Amino acid sequence: MRQLWTSFRTRLIVGAAIWIIAGLAVSGFLLSELFKAHVTQQFDDELHGHAAELAALIELTPDGKLVLHRRLSDPRFLPRDSGFYWRVEARSGQAITSPSLAGRGLPLPGPFPPSGAERHVFVDGPSGQLRLVERSVATPNGPPLRLGIGVDQRLLDEVLGRFNWTLFLSLTIVASGLIAAAMLQVWFGLRPLSRMRHALSAVRMGQASRLPEDLPSEVRPLAVDLNALLEGNLEMLRRARTQAGNLAHALKTPLAILTDEAERMRAAGQVEAAEVIILQCERMRRQIDYQIARARAAALKRAPGVAADVRSTLDPIVMALSRLYARRDVSFAVAYEDQPVVAVDAQDLSEILGNVLDNAGKWARSRAEILVRRRGDFAEIIVDDDGPGLPPESYEHVFGLGERLDERTPGHGLGLSIVRDLVGLYEGRVTLDVATLGGLRVILTFPAITQ
Repeated sequence: MRQLWTSFRTRLIVGAAIWIIAGLAVSGFLLSELFKAHVTQQFDDELHGHAAELAALIELTPDGKLVLHRRLSDPRFLPRDSGFYWRVEARSGQAITSPSLAGRGLPLPGPFPPSGAERHVFVDGPSGQLRLVERSVATPNGPPLRLGIGVDQRLLDEVLGRFNWTLFLSLTIVASGLIAAAMLQVWFGLRPLSRMRHALSAVRMGQASRLPEDLPSEVRPLAVDLNALLEGNLEMLRRARTQAGNLAHALKTPLAILTDEAERMRAAGQVEAAEVIILQCERMRRQIDYQIARARAAALKRAPGVAADVRSTLDPIVMALSRLYARRDVSFAVAYEDQPVVAVDAQDLSEILGNVLDNAGKWARSRAEILVRRRGDFAEIIVDDDGPGLPPESYEHVFGLGERLDERTPGHGLGLSIVRDLVGLYEGRVTLDVATLGGLRVILTFPAITQ
């Protein structure tokens, strides 16, 4: 849930949705209240009109009887339990009622209202609570009459309910449309940032060297600054690699001269001194190769755009070693469960795979197998051979600089030591195990890049 709120898109959409829903909810409440006031006033005006009509039609005869000259013009006062009722009563208690009451009473609470006065009350009618208008009507031939006209509150509630339901549906549709428009606006507004993210991913994977700068004015300065930073880093890396190469050349040239002089000394009969010089020169050469490779990898591991496709790096090495070891009838087989891209410099990955596969080719009797697969955020390259293998207690020993278990096999003892250091610099790991073919299994694990 916390990760959800780290998204600008989520924050903007949720914020817009909250304001839209809150605004429409307040608007809906105000509209509902205004409509309720309007409809209530309309009902009251209608009751006033019916009351005036009833007052004009009712008459108290000289003998004290209440007479209605004709029915009210509104037919809703006729059906039983229609919700529209009226009642007229005299002080003597005599009363007449609307046909809709069907002989039942309509309570007129309290004393007679003053002449010309009007009261609005709620009473319990035959079909529910009534909204009642009560007034006093003067008669020319006797005392005033009390007149009451009411309408069921449920009729008003039904009108308000239908309106509120229609209003709710309408506002829901409007809110959905506004939220959809807000989502579209947020998507369109943040699209340049998404474009920058994809561009950065391309730089990280080595598919591009810089970011596009044809962006909106708010984002363009960031892209320009990042491009300047990328170019500065690349220039610094180029200088570092050039200096490392120059240093290696500067050191190897004197070593070559010393080795040549040692060979001359050996030819002149100074064998013991020559052997000492040659041995020390060889140790210095191994140290130079090891440290130069390690320094190059250390400089590259944090550089943007450092990425290598495993298949495009591995296949040429397998083809070359297959031809090299064909004279010993050693074959190489490669299986790809996945084709990952790893966060390793292509040159360093080639050196790592070259050392491991060359070691497998040297020790294999007839076959070496390579399996490439993906495990979560990591890529695994498993190299098996059918050679004699190693006892588990020797696994760590072979990673020592210059260590070799069999002096009869050609090499300088640098391969697995350089491999483990290079893999470790790229936050990977190297593990050894027993191969299914009976020999040694080397498992290389690298951070994979999601494409």
